[in-house]
Amino acid sequence: MPNPEPLHPDAPLDPELVALLVEAAGAPPDWARHVTPDARLDGDLLLDENELADLSLRLRERFGPRADLAALRAGLDLAALEALTVADLRRLLPEEDAR
Repeated sequence: MPNPEPLHPDAPLDPELVALLVEAAGAPPDWARHVTPDARLDGDLLLDENELADLSLRLRERFGPRADLAALRAGLDLAALEALTVADLRRLLPEEDAR
């Protein structure tokens, strides 16, 4: 289950999460500057369905079965899918000390 605590907007993002987003998007490394906690996966980062599927696989491979983006997305309506942010992804990841 995702961490219910909100991610502080000034908190740094996990560099591995940012790297996975860059890889899944097939973007150049400088694209990472667009990856902020409030960046929407669809509307801001412009990830398409193939990139989201790739990201889902990468998250599960790196962080384990609880980092299941596909399961999270499956339970959302269209408005919630459009509003899904990097902070929402961060909540899927295990705490640093649990890795």
